Amino acid sequence: MDEDSGRGAGGNLGGKGIEVRGFRPGDGPGLVAAWCRGLPYDPITPRRFRDKVLLDANFDPPGLRVAVRGGEIVGAAYGVRRLVAMTGTDREPDRGWIPFFFVVPDARRTGLGRRLLTDVLDWLRGLGRTRVDFASYTPHYLLPGLDPDAYPQAARLLGELGFRTRHEAAAMDRSLVGYRMPAAVLRRATDLTGLGYRFATPADDDLVELLRLAGEEFSPEWAWAIRSCLAAGTPLDRIVTARAPSGALVGWAMHGAYEGRNERFGPFGVLAEQRGTGLGQVLLHLTLERMRALGAHGAWFLWTDEQSPAGHLYRRAGFRTTRTFRVLRWEDA
Repeated sequence: MDEDSGRGAGGNLGGKGIEVRGFRPGDGPGLVAAWCRGLPYDPITPRRFRDKVLLDANFDPPGLRVAVRGGEIVGAAYGVRRLVAMTGTDREPDRGWIPFFFVVPDARRTGLGRRLLTDVLDWLRGLGRTRVDFASYTPHYLLPGLDPDAYPQAARLLGELGFRTRHEAAAMDRSLVGYRMPAAVLRRATDLTGLGYRFATPADDDLVELLRLAGEEFSPEWAWAIRSCLAAGTPLDRIVTARAPSGALVGWAMHGAYEGRNERFGPFGVLAEQRGTGLGQVLLHLTLERMRALGAHGAWFLWTDEQSPAGHLYRRAGFRTTRTFRVLRWEDA
């Protein structure tokens, strides 16, 4: 993702002697190899590239701009817009995304990164997109945003092109080696159960209510993630649900929802009117307990606001920030 923001000889956009074109069959292996050189903190496998990009219902080959020098791929930038609505019929016609871009080290300082990003922005603008978000494309985002510590030159270039920070997202981890549920959390779970709350693995019929809760009260992307992972065979015991004394579903926590990664925690939600009861804390620790029982050595997730109630809850549970991302947006003047 790092790329010097300079221009090539003569003041033109850089990358002299480099062809920039849309994705073609046969580009995949070279693109993945170049990605791993250009994004060393975030390498990718051929299968993940296939699943996250090529098999995405919104993938359009002209939007994946590929830079080729002497038959070798040396950079790429990916633009995407919704051809299929995430939920309902809303295809967000004014909105586009750039989930990633990169330039390999020996093609940097030529302006190629600027050329690739400008190409993608022009393509999206030509399709009527007036807002373009960097990285935070759902459902197939690879990272929440830009990590400026890992890729400082990319941060500078995106800023020069007009991308502005909307907010920051924190990725967090914690070790599960030697994990035991804290006594205070166990007592709170016992107290809530005594009040009529129920914590359980959902049955098949419960999924209708869970998907409604996740999609309508939290995020359509969360409902998509739950539906997709279960359809792919993720066991139901990766989910813990909470029901109020009335019987209503009021929260859940889970792991293994994304790409079958059992150590990845989330999604996780508790209805606003139930917050402050300790439900979130209990759901989080019940899930960590299950993860440890499956042999997980750690728990991690990619996206929270450090200053939010959830961020404070994670810190009390032993999570620590491992990376910080800027969530960026470009808007047509």
